[in-house]
Amino acid sequence: MTMFKQLTALAVLMTPVFLGEPAQAFQERHSFDVSVTIPIEEAYVLPSEPDWMGHDQVLAWDLATARLGRLRKNFDVKNINGGVTARLGDTPYLLSGRNRIDLQVLFNRVPLTLDSTQVLNADEARAGRRAELEISAIEPQDGYKGGDYYGTVHLMFDFPAP
Repeated sequence: MTMFKQLTALAVLMTPVFLGEPAQAFQERHSFDVSVTIPIEEAYVLPSEPDWMGHDQVLAWDLATARLGRLRKNFDVKNINGGVTARLGDTPYLLSGRNRIDLQVLFNRVPLTLDSTQVLNADEARAGRRAELEISAIEPQDGYKGGDYYGTVHLMFDFPAP
């Protein structure tokens, strides 16, 4: 083979190496959402521990007393223009098949219903405060029945004009 043919053959064989894509390395990618809630200075009701929202909350069953425990969570509340009212968006209960357990919901120690109720007066709300949400079971007349119970509690807060 002549030198020219050898160089031509070498060039043809090496062309994909020089013109082709570089060697691929392994690659891993991760995506995640990032969010922040910056309260409006005038009025807000925000969970003090935000990591529990959106996750199932468990009312623990006490085997010794055959009673359901309570759920307690704190909220930071403020309204520089007046008080704060709260209400339930729907009747709160847990359901398992045909068995139902009604729930009592207190906010800042005030029982909530489907009607708006003042939970902080204007002076408390203006200064801002931490308020407790407490959810407890109301024992059915015929007692608790075994099962897996699920439900949703809808809270609604309003900032009435002074």
